[in-house]
Amino acid sequence: MSLNDIAQPSTARNLPSLLADLHARNSSCTIAVSGTPGGTIHVRDGLVVAMETPGAPGVEAILLKSRRLTEEAWTSVRATDTTHEHLARELVAQGLLGAGELEVVSLGALFDAAFALSLNRQTGWEVTDPVPVLYAGTGVPPERLVTETTRRFGMLTKEPGSIARDARDRVHPTYPADPPESAARLSPRHRDLLAATDGRRTPRDLAFTLGRGLFAVLLDLRHLLELRLVRYAAPAGTARPSTAPRTPGTDAPAPRSAPATAELPRRLPRRTGQQAASDSPEHTS
Repeated sequence: MSLNDIAQPSTARNLPSLLADLHARNSSCTIAVSGTPGGTIHVRDGLVVAMETPGAPGVEAILLKSRRLTEEAWTSVRATDTTHEHLARELVAQGLLGAGELEVVSLGALFDAAFALSLNRQTGWEVTDPVPVLYAGTGVPPERLVTETTRRFGMLTKEPGSIARDARDRVHPTYPADPPESAARLSPRHRDLLAATDGRRTPRDLAFTLGRGLFAVLLDLRHLLELRLVRYAAPAGTARPSTAPRTPGTDAPAPRSAPATAELPRRLPRRTGQQAASDSPEHTS
């Protein structure tokens, strides 16, 4: 199916509407979503197979930071497939990951990216031809994506806008030195999260540091908040980005998501791949 057959702005009122139309048409394409932080949605035969956004760790970051995969192994496999077209198959074929494990990680990263995108205001989209991406499994229909995102918001919602605000605020420990005795009774994942909380990192930074999903981090932070072990604090100056490193011992800054709402995109201009090429020769999907 050519891009000319894909939903026009008049029929796609918003992003869920576009995905539903692509699903009905059994289309394959890539959607570049603009905004802060924006992202990329990969559709194959009408199903959403992957999403990428700076707002949440992707499959690669999760595999490496969680130490399911070593840097050496990733580099070796990556060299065999620079386009990611067959990367998932190579990871399984070389015995580095089980097919089931990779599918679970891929699906989790997809749902987490959808959640992260929904936290921020987007400004539009561009539909292009499909581009290769690392994913495992057959993908999910758009309605399942919406249902799962809604469920996650329901589990976290305290007041309008609170989730988006928490996701961009820095997390501080509430104790000056050693953790209190209550911290010793925490699960290992809660202890790891508490140890990474240094007053500089946002939940997004913590997710990248630990190789965990943003939603999972926010959910565990709520538990630490209830125990009064951490607190949220907005950085001084609303326009100043977070300078927290994604991993311990590095000075590389991790940009922070700008203030946003949990709404999905509403104003959604579209250009075909041919139009995009003529407008900007340097444009890439």
